[in-house]
Amino acid sequence: MNARTLAINILARVRATDAYLNVVLDTALSEHPPKDPRDASLVTELTYGATRRQMALDYAITRFADRKLDALEDKVLAALRVGAYQLFHTRVPARAAVAETVQALKDVGLARAAGFTNAILRKLSELPSPPLPSQKDPVEYLSVRESHPRWLVERWIRQFGRERAEAMLVANNLPPAVVVRANTSKVTRDALLAQLKEVGVDARPTESSPVGIILPPVGRVEDLYGYAEGLWQVQDEAAQLVGVYGQIPESARVLDACAAPGGKACHQAETHDVVAVDLHANKLRKIDAEAQRLGLSGRLKAFAHDAAEPFPEAWGEFHAVVVDAPCSGLGTLRRHPELRYRRKEEDVSRLATLQRRILENCQEAVPPGGLLVYAVCTPEPQEGQDQVDMFLRSHPEWTAEPPVLPGLKLPLAQAWLRTLPGPEGYDGFFAARLRKMY
Repeated sequence: MNARTLAINILARVRATDAYLNVVLDTALSEHPPKDPRDASLVTELTYGATRRQMALDYAITRFADRKLDALEDKVLAALRVGAYQLFHTRVPARAAVAETVQALKDVGLARAAGFTNAILRKLSELPSPPLPSQKDPVEYLSVRESHPRWLVERWIRQFGRERAEAMLVANNLPPAVVVRANTSKVTRDALLAQLKEVGVDARPTESSPVGIILPPVGRVEDLYGYAEGLWQVQDEAAQLVGVYGQIPESARVLDACAAPGGKACHQAETHDVVAVDLHANKLRKIDAEAQRLGLSGRLKAFAHDAAEPFPEAWGEFHAVVVDAPCSGLGTLRRHPELRYRRKEEDVSRLATLQRRILENCQEAVPPGGLLVYAVCTPEPQEGQDQVDMFLRSHPEWTAEPPVLPGLKLPLAQAWLRTLPGPEGYDGFFAARLRKMY
């Protein structure tokens, strides 16, 4: 199966099932491994690129389509997006982009749509640049140009100002670097950097996280030095900073109340005994597998449980609780570009209500003197700072206590950890470190 055929199948499946793009892509590449590694890279670029630029591509396609895009078959629409992406965002010659995409559509059994697809792509190939709305409506212009829903563009401009909002939108359409966290139970970051350089990997340290390493484009990370040995775990720098910012004492026993996919739980298990909890039992297998690969199984135990419900007394006492709460995920749109089209504005309020329930339950599990670290992977104040401010107003026994980390400069906003998508290269995260005084 060639790269374009595979890309069309992947995008069609994501549209038909609401599955996550990264999961469908990984599965497809495992089931149909391309003979040439460059084809795997092309499939990745076509699927992620067409998803990141989807609204702009659809805006262009609509100019020449004689029917509504929602009425098109999944694979036909996928082919149009893949073709348009190549025309506007790659160096593939226009003639080859059109011909190869139309042939790929025939290869997936839709020869009857080849003429329709060919006609639209040929018309698009004649345009000097992607068509865009008038800048007289700056929100609509930005929404289409950067392929983010209008409600989100309006919201971010209101919250962060036009300049920062635009930087966030632009950053969400750039491929993120592969960032890993050194497993400090086995190796220091400096030692791991030296080992990677010895095997020819041009790795470099992250700027803010003291345990992070940025890798060059490497293909399958599972094939890279140190993966099988459990020397590192893939984790964005902003997510690493949550664990650093938490500064949980090494003697503390930790409850991670919303643990999947397990990055933060494994980070804590490098130095603590951890009970990792998630509502979905099927997600625990990945946490257990990662703990085993990293050599942390002796310190990390995973259980299925609803973090909004009281925890079993049989689990014993915890000195610190990490609440990486379910959230809108709007800080991770560069890694999960399909999420921007699925989220609705009302989801933010709905999830904030769930977060409050979880926070109220988890604070009960913290003894006097203990810590609670609350985190969300979204820049939305309603899910982050506003949530914590409201909690502290209704709980006088709790106080904000930012960490003391000499020599480290974390991206803090007042007492909180806050990162935003943008030129800094972070995902968007918020975290609060809270102490129960009595």
